[in-house]
Amino acid sequence: MDQMAIADRRSLRRKLSFWRVVALVFLVGIGFALYRTFAGPGVGSAVPHVARVEVSGVITDDKELLERLDRIADSSQAKALVVSISSPGGTTYGGERIFKAIRQVAEKKPVVSDIRTLAASAGYMVATAGDQIVAGESSITGSIGVIFQYPQIDEVMKKVGISLEEIKSAPLKAEPSPFHPASEEAKTMIRNMVMDSYAWFVDLVADRRKMPREDVLKLADGAIFTGRQALGVKLVDKLGGDDDIRAYLESRGISKDLPVVDWKERRSSSSFWFASAMAELLKLTGLGQALAPDTLRTFGADKLFLDGLVSVWQVGRG
Repeated sequence: MDQMAIADRRSLRRKLSFWRVVALVFLVGIGFALYRTFAGPGVGSAVPHVARVEVSGVITDDKELLERLDRIADSSQAKALVVSISSPGGTTYGGERIFKAIRQVAEKKPVVSDIRTLAASAGYMVATAGDQIVAGESSITGSIGVIFQYPQIDEVMKKVGISLEEIKSAPLKAEPSPFHPASEEAKTMIRNMVMDSYAWFVDLVADRRKMPREDVLKLADGAIFTGRQALGVKLVDKLGGDDDIRAYLESRGISKDLPVVDWKERRSSSSFWFASAMAELLKLTGLGQALAPDTLRTFGADKLFLDGLVSVWQVGRG
């Protein structure tokens, strides 16, 4: 074999070796990106830290959030929990489930409720789960109460000439109904249910805030309060922000040097995971934002990875 052929083979071998190394680094990077993307703080936070979760929007029976709180309770690296709340409330049951899950965390480590813009009704219910409630001076909170609403469309049906006939096993079955005014018996049934939930809510606040029940009843007329007002009536413990939260945690033996780690909702399992993983890899390698998921979405890339068949009408498009 002549020297030229030998040189060519050596050059080819070097190129192949180079691309093998590149492929290996790429696969390791993808694996690390996937780990960072999907493992979540429950696995990825290998150092001691203060966990933080956000409760925002309308509160419902949020299974994912409950599971996240369970993982925080069991995590040996999460030394404390900060619950950041910005919510107008929601279902009583949803608030109850979150409240109990946070109390389970509090059995093992300190918990601070951080009332941001708004924590009313079920949002305040969630806040009472904390060992300490911190609010801003202009935060809005309170609205201790329960409400049951239903629409009434019988007049509209009469105007368009529609009627509804029904045969029921008992007068209170499927009451109240939007198709006819509620009977006094139906109203009494709903009122009793509302007042039972209301009594439970009042007792919960009285217990958590260490207040006489009669004092809570004076505040539990649905009224809302600023943070300053809430402090005056003992619905919150402190006015302030992050520094005050860390100061309280330090009083509970949690070092101020511990980082705060946001335990966020696990990302969607959509096929778009690959683009997200690639973006994470680009960030880790310092290649910038050029192919980040948000950039790809600008060009409609996410439409290619939607789960299942969809027909979408978008404003401004035919």
